[in-house]
Amino acid sequence: MPERAAAVAGGIIGGILLFVLIGISACLLWKKFCHLLSYEKLTSPVKTTNANAIFQDQSTSEIQLKSTRSRSVPFIVPPTLHGRDWINLTNEEQVQEDSDPYMIPQSGPRSSFHSLAGAYVVGTINPELYKFPEDKSETDFPEGNIGRLWFSIEYEQESERLLVSLIKVRKLQPPADSCSPFVKIYLLPDERSYLQSKTKRKTLNPQFDENFVFQVSSKMLLQRTLKFLVYHVDKQKKHHLLGQVIFPLKNETLTDDNKLVIWRDLEKENLEPPSDYGDIQFSLSYNDYLGRLTVVVLRARGLKLQEESHAVSVYVKVSLMNHNKFIKSKKTAAVLGSPNPVYNETFSFKTDQTELDTASLSLSVLQSIKGEKTHLLGRVVVGPFMYTRGKELEHWNEMINKPKELVKRWHALCHST
Repeated sequence: MPERAAAVAGGIIGGILLFVLIGISACLLWKKFCHLLSYEKLTSPVKTTNANAIFQDQSTSEIQLKSTRSRSVPFIVPPTLHGRDWINLTNEEQVQEDSDPYMIPQSGPRSSFHSLAGAYVVGTINPELYKFPEDKSETDFPEGNIGRLWFSIEYEQESERLLVSLIKVRKLQPPADSCSPFVKIYLLPDERSYLQSKTKRKTLNPQFDENFVFQVSSKMLLQRTLKFLVYHVDKQKKHHLLGQVIFPLKNETLTDDNKLVIWRDLEKENLEPPSDYGDIQFSLSYNDYLGRLTVVVLRARGLKLQEESHAVSVYVKVSLMNHNKFIKSKKTAAVLGSPNPVYNETFSFKTDQTELDTASLSLSVLQSIKGEKTHLLGRVVVGPFMYTRGKELEHWNEMINKPKELVKRWHALCHST
């Protein structure tokens, strides 16, 4: 009996183990079968026509890429986007449809550009559109140019300091073959004190890179004018003026975070002695298409002020006359306490071309003191033969003969009313 009971118990245990093994095997086989079905579903081609179209686009785009390689940069669609729908448009562009709002990210490491065998070109980028404009300030010099000067300015509001950086000068025209230039910097109207750069030996294109500081209050800053004088030192240690740059500060926005880099062409200084009542420099231009007469009041020099102080202000009044009848007048901003004021202001008058034989311009330099009457310092009239002679007539005729060009000249002031 005991042996029979043991045999029955062994049979039951063996049956249970066999049933467990069969269950485990069936479960593994089912999982493997489900995995094979999902693999075939994922890897089966969805749209063979799109694949063929892709390879055709790839072959044609490669040919186009070779022909435009020097002019454009290809825009490549990565293989991860090839399963999406694209619509052919004109100019070889592609636009994606909104039917597939989701994109399944590709797993695995990213490949390099050379391994994107399935990529194709959908457009090009023109690099010419993203180039900075070429700086021609060191290559384009007008005829008769005597040099060009580069500098930068910056104003510190808290310390009330004007920072001037002298950068370089190019294409100097010295009286001799060799040139040893240096620069003097003035802050007008103060012409007694100046700052001076180092002398650069034997060069027509000196590189200075020097910094200078002027102490000036923010209230007076816009009334000031920078003046650069470029000199040449000869073998006998004599100084020869090569040219100058006049730069008024009134039209500039000077702040701590706004550093302006500027270049200006050198101008020859008027070496003639001032006239009895001083001189004024201005430019004339006439646009025959617009019927517009333009006057640019540049500066005056050698003015005989009745009282030299900061309370004295000097301005220029420009009047248009026709048959000696007043038409219209405009005036510059006032410059305080300087016998050599700088203006650089432009005025325009509507004038028909048929009126140029009867019209004239009167420029009057006036001095005003608070609480007192305005005083005339000098006056000059430019116009046709009916009203003027000499330099004033020549200036007017040159303006007519050179339409749309600014004709600049100095004129002596007279005291006639």
